[in-house]
Amino acid sequence: MIPSTPAAPVAAGVPLALAQRARIEAALAARHAGAGRDRLSDLVFSNLYLFRAAHEYRLVEGDWPLISGRTYDGTRHAIPLFDVGQASLVQLTQLLSQYDCLYPLSRQQVAQFDSAAFEAVAARDDADYLYPADHFRFYRGAKLLKKRNLMKQFLSSHVVRSTPLDAAGLDDARRVLALWMADKGKASGEADEQPCLEALAHLDEFGLQGFVHYADDEPAGFVLAQEIGSGVFVMRFAKGLARYKGIAQYMFHHFVTASKQPVQWLNFEQDMGLANFRRTKLSYQPAALIDKYRVRLRARGCHAGPDPASIGLRNMDCGSGPAMTADSQFSQDPPQGPA
Repeated sequence: MIPSTPAAPVAAGVPLALAQRARIEAALAARHAGAGRDRLSDLVFSNLYLFRAAHEYRLVEGDWPLISGRTYDGTRHAIPLFDVGQASLVQLTQLLSQYDCLYPLSRQQVAQFDSAAFEAVAARDDADYLYPADHFRFYRGAKLLKKRNLMKQFLSSHVVRSTPLDAAGLDDARRVLALWMADKGKASGEADEQPCLEALAHLDEFGLQGFVHYADDEPAGFVLAQEIGSGVFVMRFAKGLARYKGIAQYMFHHFVTASKQPVQWLNFEQDMGLANFRRTKLSYQPAALIDKYRVRLRARGCHAGPDPASIGLRNMDCGSGPAMTADSQFSQDPPQGPA
């Protein structure tokens, strides 16, 4: 029988810890099996752990286990670690009496809710940017010509070499991060410095992979990416020093061409509504924006949401409109501005 106990209070549970990794990762993987290229970038244990302080993430065990937290706009939310399709209307209502919404949920999860009782709202600021790897592999076409030219400029101006980011390259990556912070005028602990340092410390444990790039034998940049589905990689961190114009375009190109595993899609995560990030991410011509839904009780005064039967990916018409850009590489460091 499905349990009917109310959800725990928002302050319940325990802070996220490394010891919970296997249990949480297994639950998240089960909830998003078969999502393919559309898997939400947020829902991986390592990403939640690295940004646990910013979002106050806590693991709440029980009949309906979840991770509680706060979005950047202050919304108290719950990430279900259970199959929402197995919970009754009463049980979901009890759960949402304790939280402002369930978030982030995929299109497939939202379709399991009764639209008469719940509404699903997807904010444009939350959507993941999805690109074919060939965009970066070739920078073909007029819309990516500037990217291609910037990469060529970088390669023609410097002697460039790249090495896989492993234990031998950690000090150089940390050096790049410190210089990047100085470039941005950030004090220690600001931006995404601490999550990035922790990611470097847990490369293998978190399944992160990337490269350190050198220009004239000086560390110039690095990337860290994570495979979340077959051929689908999230670009978690990308740090390129401002003095090396075109390094961002080169680093993305190099990753999709030099990765040990075939890369078919790159996910650049969300832009959080910040105009410069939106410009930058759109300038790389995404194939789609992957919506992340907030599910709320209709009785709580929210405006009407979309019909679950009609929601889904917003496929981008890359031939229309101006090119316009977080827990990620672009949340704090867009690559070389709107290039």
